[in-house]
Amino acid sequence: MALNDPVADSLSKINNAVKGLHSYVILKKSKLLMSLLTQLKAHDYVGEIEEIQDNKQGMIKVHLIGNINKCSVIKPRYPIKVDELESYERKYLPAKDFGILLITTNKGILTQEEAKEQNVGGALLAYCY
Repeated sequence: MALNDPVADSLSKINNAVKGLHSYVILKKSKLLMSLLTQLKAHDYVGEIEEIQDNKQGMIKVHLIGNINKCSVIKPRYPIKVDELESYERKYLPAKDFGILLITTNKGILTQEEAKEQNVGGALLAYCY
């Protein structure tokens, strides 16, 4: 079965593994997913991220530490400006200063706070809390 959005599929697998109380999940490797997982690791939503070589595109083993309540992509990927971030935070996050929005920018994947600090807009990618 071919999937159209590998990031959405990966975040769905992470959600299901967290609900099933698994200690890790194995995902297909991509540059975008690696950047997204690096941000989640930096904000203590996931543990170690290991690359597994399989003589193809590669796989990623993500250790889960039980800090994720919900993690999902945002479709469509709305283009946003810095001053619009607050309204999207209210829309996708359950409370103020609880969770992160991940935004693709020309400076890489940033959280809403980093985007505000660097004064850059971009496209909404995902949220996690």
